[in-house]
Amino acid sequence: MRVVASERHRLHEPPYEVTGGGQVPAYEVAARGEAILASLGQDPRFRVEEPREFGTAPILAVHEAGLLRYLETAWDEWRRGGTGQDAIVPDTLLHARLRAGMAEAPEPASPCGRSGYWCFDTATPIVAGTYAAARAAVDVALSAGDAVLAGERVAYGLCRPPGHHAAATMFGGYCYFNNAAVVAAWLASRGAGPLGILDLDFHHGNGSQQIFYARADVAYASLHADPRGTYPYFSGHADETGAGAGEGWNRNLPLPPGTDAVAYGAALDRALSWLDERTRGPLVVSLGMDTHERDPIGSFRLTTEDYASLGARVAALGRPLVVLQEGGYHVATLGDSVRLWLDGALDGGG
Repeated sequence: MRVVASERHRLHEPPYEVTGGGQVPAYEVAARGEAILASLGQDPRFRVEEPREFGTAPILAVHEAGLLRYLETAWDEWRRGGTGQDAIVPDTLLHARLRAGMAEAPEPASPCGRSGYWCFDTATPIVAGTYAAARAAVDVALSAGDAVLAGERVAYGLCRPPGHHAAATMFGGYCYFNNAAVVAAWLASRGAGPLGILDLDFHHGNGSQQIFYARADVAYASLHADPRGTYPYFSGHADETGAGAGEGWNRNLPLPPGTDAVAYGAALDRALSWLDERTRGPLVVSLGMDTHERDPIGSFRLTTEDYASLGARVAALGRPLVVLQEGGYHVATLGDSVRLWLDGALDGGG
């Protein structure tokens, strides 16, 4: 299996995040990527390579140009006119009701204001290397997608930072560009659609849903924690099924705390059947290991050993798989969990 990874992921190392009203050590850290690479290095079937560069056009196919421009310039502007802190974290967010009945707000000139204009939470800091790492993560995803277009049955992109929370015009949830959405749109533009995104992260991929919500060329199916009690709270409910041309192309399967492998597998089968009815092209898999029983910000009860059978179930659908890393924050189990899922995908596809 081709594994695409970039050394530039190490450039993004947030010193902290602000969650639940407190400053805590960041969960989305470089050690995550290193743990995955170390585990995959134990298996000769995995061939690690650097991504090639694809430029900004695939990003601009799903994200507003202003978001790209902000992420590219944010750190330099912060150094010139920010508060002097070692990470950019917004203190004022552009809430929709702030300007209810009024025209859209213009983008502020202040570095503090610009942060809250583009970011929707306080847990996604920008540091000096964030933009370079986020751009590399997109290239990782596109390189994995290109490998599948060239005939690979399964390709894995070690995307860090992750992407599925980033929407068309905003970033958050540890995500800056939506890697899965970029590669899905890129594949669709090359005639690979209609295709599907299968989101297996513990948290709902609000950004992926929003980007494709009114489109009928990319179907989005997600297994995730019930948003009534879990981030991102405002997206991921079962009655969100798409709009306009995309009506019926969005499927959310929210699951309760304590979900184990049996219940999770049953929900996965429902999602795969739903995707199989609507798509014929590859599957882009947003693979999150924060479903693990030891994950510090999850509440499911999957074990490391469960992931091999889950990967095999996805591969049994018979579609080419572009597997992209999303969450998973228990570093000690993360690498082996990813390796076993990919082992299952290799063995389960025949």
